[in-house]
Amino acid sequence: MLDLLSQIMDAFGAAVVVPIIIFFIALIMKVKPKKAFGAALNAGIGLTGFNMIIGAYSPIVTPVVNRMVEETGVNLRILDTGWQATSVVAYSTQVGMIFLGLGLILQTVLFLVKYTNIFMPSDLWNNYSFMLWGSMLYISTKNLWLSIGLMVLSNLYCLVFSEIIAKRWSNYYGYPSCTMTAPHHICSVPLAIGMDWLLTKLGANKVKWNPETLQTKLGFLGEPTSLGFILGLALGFAGNFMRLNMLEAWGEVTIVGISTAAIMAIFPKIAGIFASAFTTITDASKKTAKSSSSDRVWFLAINDAAGYGETATLLTGMLLIPIVLVLAILLPGNQTLPMVDLIAIPYMIELIICVSNGNIFKSLISGTIWCVGGLYMITAVAPIFTDVAVEVGVNLPEGALMICSFAVMTNHIMGLLFLIFMTQNPLWIGLSVVVYIVLYVFVRVKKESIHAYLEEQAEREANTGIIEGAVS
Repeated sequence: MLDLLSQIMDAFGAAVVVPIIIFFIALIMKVKPKKAFGAALNAGIGLTGFNMIIGAYSPIVTPVVNRMVEETGVNLRILDTGWQATSVVAYSTQVGMIFLGLGLILQTVLFLVKYTNIFMPSDLWNNYSFMLWGSMLYISTKNLWLSIGLMVLSNLYCLVFSEIIAKRWSNYYGYPSCTMTAPHHICSVPLAIGMDWLLTKLGANKVKWNPETLQTKLGFLGEPTSLGFILGLALGFAGNFMRLNMLEAWGEVTIVGISTAAIMAIFPKIAGIFASAFTTITDASKKTAKSSSSDRVWFLAINDAAGYGETATLLTGMLLIPIVLVLAILLPGNQTLPMVDLIAIPYMIELIICVSNGNIFKSLISGTIWCVGGLYMITAVAPIFTDVAVEVGVNLPEGALMICSFAVMTNHIMGLLFLIFMTQNPLWIGLSVVVYIVLYVFVRVKKESIHAYLEEQAEREANTGIIEGAVS
């Protein structure tokens, strides 16, 4: 049964599975079959469009990033081989496959009994993040129940974080009644909110580095496509600095510039098609709420690709690439060399971006802290992940002593839970459960206030009229 479920996911992928789920949800919400089919089809078109444009962009930028890494001449022991390789490892272990079925049942039941208002099964693919940490724990301890306990508790933490950020993510990225639940990114919520509060207190919100103010201040150079072109050129130069005497290098520089501008121009159009799929369900849920005693507001989990190409998200992610690479080289004690997943940084900072309401200055600071913490977390756990990868048949790249995924394993919360469960100490494990219970109760009671606070902060960010810093 579990093998069949895995084969279905591999064969059809999110672009087919998610539309099917949306179609049946729409029917349950009493949407007419014709409109339900149209909504599902638009969701499939949107997801396919996201994957096509990101899939076309990555091979253009990745060689530039790799050249930046190679030209530094560093020799760190842990090589980032990308989230794709990590997902293959997660789906190749028995304990991981157990959670593929268990997670689907758990997430569905918790939604149906109204323990959570997040419908997470619609992003089933990203469960591989839980499966990864559980597999690492099982390889280390050989304790199946402890591993399952880690995966379940991690899932529960992620659902709480999703409840906190759901409305803000939905409003910022423009997907009605939708949220992002990717476990490897959702755990940045505490840091995102805490850092945004601190930076606002320090006056960082007065530095208006966001797409709107940049466009106003810089004219046509501040338009998303122009900013994308300029940033792409800068990235291309950084990756070709040592060979600018070659015509091929200048060709790559300009291609990266045009390609980044293309992302900025095309992505919003695809996002509009994707968002239209959820408008139907949102309208139906409002009608259902009016005609019944239920006033439940719930959110559908969608793939994190939906936010990748948003202007502030992509610009901040691209700016973080050289910053993270330099810090990886300079930070004492770090052994992790981010490489393949550097292009995935826009995925990693979506929650930071939406909490700051698109303030690139604040997001650069918070994103840097998230990534730096992740470098040290990976340094601590990479030996165990490498053992898991080797056990399922992964061949290590030439010259790599250990491997990792920078995008997936840069996860402070799940990494900490893993290290706690590694101790097999009932006291520490029990404490992590108690912390979850307190957090869940607090969010359950204060959710409306939390959502209101985040929206007020976003509104305050938008209305702050002082423009300082490099833009002035």
